[in-house]
Formats: sequence, structure tokens, C-alpha cells
Amino acid sequence: MAARLRWLNLSGALTMITVVGAWQLAVDTGLVDLDYLPAPSEVAQAGASGLSSGELGSAAAHTLAVSLVAWLIALVVGVAAGVLIALWRPARVTLTASVEILRTLPVVAFVPIAVLIVGLSTTMEIAVAAWAAMWPILVNTRGGVDAVPARLHEVAAVFRMTALRRVRVVVLPAAAPLVLVGARLGLSFALIVTVVAEMIGNPAGLGYQIVRLQQALRPDEMFAAVVVIGLLGIGLNAALLALTTRVAPDMFEPGRRA
Repeated sequence: MAARLRWLNLSGALTMITVVGAWQLAVDTGLVDLDYLPAPSEVAQAGASGLSSGELGSAAAHTLAVSLVAWLIALVVGVAAGVLIALWRPARVTLTASVEILRTLPVVAFVPIAVLIVGLSTTMEIAVAAWAAMWPILVNTRGGVDAVPARLHEVAAVFRMTALRRVRVVVLPAAAPLVLVGARLGLSFALIVTVVAEMIGNPAGLGYQIVRLQQALRPDEMFAAVVVIGLLGIGLNAALLALTTRVAPDMFEPGRRA
């Protein structure tokens, strides 16, 4: 499995290198002649300039911080709500329909509402991003708890565990694979919605930089900001994937399951 993952990573890297090389060649030879499509070399130079001036790094730090805070809030609320709905029948009966309706609503529609309530601020970004990231975490947590074998609940009953101890010692470890899948999805959602909120509402971060640079007709710097967002997404996903493989290695090695 490890060799297979390395091959997939190598294949992905070679694909990206091929695409970037073709892009550079198309611009240099005039095969693609668009006024506002810079070559990758120009994007790299703009990115290096933005990092050296601190402008791009400051925007990236803002977006990263907001995304992580929103994700942590979503993780706590999503896991708690997912466990509650899965284990407590009154909550399941009362909240299931609301969850199914609310999680399907377009998140972008909540940005203007959040702006009206809390104004153009970092708080608005966090609120909207946390809202978006919470749903995949909640749904996957509920699914993971529902899938916990009945025999484990019976063992908890035999040892007369309290409800809180049963959740901590039995339920969450057994549901960890699906909870972590939801956490990875939620992290991606948090980053995406943070950028969207910056584009629409809060004048800060990489999203705002993209809009500002696009309006200023500085496409090389705009593309550099887009590349940084992609790198943030790759880095966050890789970090959480590394954590996932340590906490629940059986997710990636089905043959080792009991």
C-alpha cells in the first residue's frame, strides 16, 4: 500500500509538471495568445516578489489561521452533534430532518447574512467557514457511531460505564475512521469557504488579494495567490492525512482489519 501511494504521488507530480510545462511552452511560442494569461515563470516571479515584500505571506497567514480556527470549531461541534444524534433517540427524531435540510443549503448564500449580522470582519469568515465545515464532520461522525458493533455497547453495559465514558472509551475509537474522513472533508470546506468569504465580504486574506489583483489587472500576482491557496490545501490535507494514518492505520490497510 505504501508503494502504491508513492506511485500515486509520483504520477500526480509528473502530471502537474507536464501541465505547467505545456502552459509555459504554449505562452512562449504564442500558441496561446491571451492578454491576461501569464506564463508560469511570470507567476513564480510574482509569487517570489509577493513573499519577499511580505504581502502574500501575510494574506496566506490570515487565510490559514481563519481556516484552522473555523475547522477546530466545526470539529468540536460536528463530533458532539453527530454523537448526540446517533446515540440519543430524542435528538435523532428532533434534529435529523433539520440537519438534512440545512446541510444542503448553499453556503455562499449565508455570507451576506453573516455580513449583516457581524459585519465585515474575521468573525464573519470564521462563522461561515465553520458552518460549512461542520456538516461533513457531523454526518460522518453520526455514520461512524451508527456503525459501532452492538457487542461493543454490550461490553460497555457489562462494565457499567457512564454515558460519557462509553462515548470516550468505546464509541469514538470505534468510529474514528469515519470521523477522520469527515474531518478531512471539513478542513477542505473550511479553506474553500474562507477564501470565498474573503472575496465577498472581508477585505483580508488570499481571497481579497485575488479580487483586488484581478481588478488591478495584475494577473501574474493574482495567479500567484491562487497557487498559494492550492499549496495551502495540499499542505493541510497532507498534515491531516499523516495524522489519520497514525490514528487509524486500518483505514489504509483493509487486509489488517480483524
